[in-house]
Amino acid sequence: MTVTEIKTSLMELSIEDKKAFIIETLPELAKDVIKEPGFMMQLFPVLLDILKESGMDMQQLLQLATMMSAQQNQQ
Repeated sequence: MTVTEIKTSLMELSIEDKKAFIIETLPELAKDVIKEPGFMMQLFPVLLDILKESGMDMQQLLQLATMMSAQQNQQ
């Protein structure tokens, strides 16, 4: 299956299925690709665009990250 075929199939999923796919596969995909030094520099602009489209700004993201970090430290 080509990347184009996979992308086409993914775009046909419902919103709920797209969310589930992202949550379930992103951690596994990231483990492989973050080992490549230049990849994070390619991924960062994509993540920033997702952040902008969500309506969240960097300050809100930092607040959320701080809260999540505090929760993890309590466990």
